[in-house]
Amino acid sequence: MPRFKDQAVCIRVIDWSETSQIVVLLTACQGKVRGVAKGSRRANPSSVQKFSGGIDLLTAGQALGVIKPSTDLAVLTEWDLQEPLRHLRTDLQAQGLGLYVADLTHHLLADHDPHERVFEGLLVCLRGLEQTQGRAMTVLRYVWLLLCECGYQPELRADVRSGQPLVEQSSYGFDAQRGGLVGDASGEGVWRVRKETVMLLRELGTETASGAAEGASEQTVERANKLLCVYARAVLDRDLPTMAIVLGS
Repeated sequence: MPRFKDQAVCIRVIDWSETSQIVVLLTACQGKVRGVAKGSRRANPSSVQKFSGGIDLLTAGQALGVIKPSTDLAVLTEWDLQEPLRHLRTDLQAQGLGLYVADLTHHLLADHDPHERVFEGLLVCLRGLEQTQGRAMTVLRYVWLLLCECGYQPELRADVRSGQPLVEQSSYGFDAQRGGLVGDASGEGVWRVRKETVMLLRELGTETASGAAEGASEQTVERANKLLCVYARAVLDRDLPTMAIVLGS
């Protein structure tokens, strides 16, 4: 049974019993790991020592465990809390956005499929939510990275219906089912997207992305976040409760 010792972020946690938890960790080298932390809720000295700081949602630390090929759940034997990320418990907006990115990460990534850039990006995103300014851009950068790393980068330069390059225009259509832009915004399930939103998203994957962030208005960043959220919903073919944080009720 392979053992692992890895840096991790807790992206889901469920109380399994009075003394144990079921957790989902995004780790740096193992990818997404589902596991059971037996005794993690006990208050006796041995459990407190093994699960130092406790395992809470949206916290980061070092995890030790055993992956069993015969079961879907790993056994988490130790946890060392290193970053409590307290702002995600004291700031309601930051907490909501943190829950949204964690939820997307959980549903888009397959188990045991390492994505080191996603792990690093999630940590940067959760840390960045401490700052009140630029939170929407922090989330946008991470969601774009997540979609691209999972193989769902939207097509923004060619018409996904015809395959022809898109001509510059004041607005486009976005077909979430086909995964990209179309020249004509008409048709069922097609969102109208402003040119400014398209330009911002195009810049996210380039070296000049910082310049795009500085020049984008708050409304443009908000529209871009909503667009990627709608696209993620189409990819998953389901609504996630946390999507309401971005899309509105």
